[in-house]
Amino acid sequence: MAPLQEAMHDLLDRQLPIAVPIEIIYGLAANALDAEPVAGIFSAKGRPADNSQIRTPLAAIGGKIRLILDGGACDVGVESTVVDGLPSPGVIKVLRPGGLTVEELQRVLGPGTKVLVHKRDYEDPEIEHVPTTPGMKYRHYSPTTPVVLLLRTPPPEGKKAETIHDILDELSPQQEDFRVGVLAFSNSPITLACITTHYHTHRYSLGNRNEPSEAAHRLFDGLLTLDAEGVDVILVEGVEEDREGLAVMNRLRKAAGEVRYIWG
Repeated sequence: MAPLQEAMHDLLDRQLPIAVPIEIIYGLAANALDAEPVAGIFSAKGRPADNSQIRTPLAAIGGKIRLILDGGACDVGVESTVVDGLPSPGVIKVLRPGGLTVEELQRVLGPGTKVLVHKRDYEDPEIEHVPTTPGMKYRHYSPTTPVVLLLRTPPPEGKKAETIHDILDELSPQQEDFRVGVLAFSNSPITLACITTHYHTHRYSLGNRNEPSEAAHRLFDGLLTLDAEGVDVILVEGVEEDREGLAVMNRLRKAAGEVRYIWG
């Protein structure tokens, strides 16, 4: 039986959910007219009933989903943009940045409308206390390996800038076989600094620093790949918070266990 026919058989005859690629990420599909296969989506992902988005990687729901239509890597790589559906006059509020960038929204809406990003441009204690969208409620995919986000921006009061060597010496339990995963841009000094240490380094490129869409495209695959390689810690280089980089940093801040500031 051809793959698409097999998928249709699972959806309509067996009443099973399947995994399919969309433009941003892989998602789970089921017959929406039957409660049982729909419930199977949430069961497969281990998600509560108000959160059907697949932040759990596919390579982790293996065995729970019988069929995955493999379409290769998705074009965008991060989840969709969530916009407040009840904006104030002349204002659009982005609750979660995603593949549709703030700059693209602003260009379409024109200069007469302000596009505000939650946590960057405004705070809303009420919506933070009772989030209205799963994109704000739940933590995004985090690997089992500890993730440390590295920023080059000036540290806030009470924090200090450090060297890569100092950070790794603190994180490692002085074991000779300590392995470091590095998720950074091509030719990044972070990668070079890790290579010059005595630790075993596993590298995954985020692409070109000037193309944040590449970082968005590679982010989750990089985390998954390094996690699967059994590293002891994953160091991730922060990106500029514009265009797709805003969505990347939104995901990284939710995935990282801590943030450290580095020199240079």
